[in-house]
Amino acid sequence: MEDGKFIFAASGEFHPFSYMDGNQMSGFDIDVGNAISDKLGLEPIQKKYKFAGIVEGVKAGKFDAAVASHTINEERKKHVLFSKPYYYSGPQIFTRPGSDIQHADDLKDKEIAVSKGSSYADIAKEHSGQEPKYYDSDVVALEALANGKHDAVVTDFATGAEAMKKKLNITAQERLGQSEQAIAVSKENEQLIKEINDAIDALKKDGTLKQISEKYFDEDITVKQD
Repeated sequence: MEDGKFIFAASGEFHPFSYMDGNQMSGFDIDVGNAISDKLGLEPIQKKYKFAGIVEGVKAGKFDAAVASHTINEERKKHVLFSKPYYYSGPQIFTRPGSDIQHADDLKDKEIAVSKGSSYADIAKEHSGQEPKYYDSDVVALEALANGKHDAVVTDFATGAEAMKKKLNITAQERLGQSEQAIAVSKENEQLIKEINDAIDALKKDGTLKQISEKYFDEDITVKQD
């Protein structure tokens, strides 16, 4: 979009992947975006954008890319190009302590909260049989759960684990699979996605992606689990 700059979007509302730190965003996704910028030889410029509108923003050319923990799925692939996965995640059920919900089968007819625009909404609908309750971010959904609202939240396992570290009164239940998280760019920008893929390969080879992951999660989530 601008010569010499890599403008990338994240929500700033998805701790520890992207969150506000003063006037700037910090987090795993932000460090990855900065590292990719470095490999591309470009200046990183971050844009805070509501998660539900980021894919549309990529399509509309509001930024070069989304480095925002987007799960690769068929619906999103209709609108944007995805890079290779830069980390592997997976949805998990979170409840209040003492809940009778432990497994996916227990979600039937339950009220589940999710983040707007997240792929976890489809998972929630599939298992509960009803429309989930929507929040602007996963963290706010988890806070609502801890405060007595809804029966469960379905979100990324790492986000829930981080919330529990912060003493939020929630409990982790069954994981619901593994997903691939990738960077999204406009369908017209095939050259950029090629260069981003080369950058991801280089960051894996030199250990930078692993180092960033261990900084935030104490484990390497950039490698697919068997």
